[in-house]
Amino acid sequence: MTEVASPRISQPRILVHGVQPGRPPFRVVEIDGQVVGEAKTVTDVLLAAAAFGIVVHDLDDPDVVRWVGGDKFTWTLH
Repeated sequence: MTEVASPRISQPRILVHGVQPGRPPFRVVEIDGQVVGEAKTVTDVLLAAAAFGIVVHDLDDPDVVRWVGGDKFTWTLH
């Protein structure tokens, strides 16, 4: 019998979308697949996570946070 190994596909609880135009620019934040608000800074992402009982120890851990269209330092349109 042949077993096929299935790679684990990471699905982080927190998804931060790309920068959107606004004054100031913002990023939409999803937690567990639900839009929970807008973030204007990385602190806003951490506060949203905390509101859902998520403690983030490493913002660069792709198993925890997925950054779309930039990383934790990207808060302006290019």
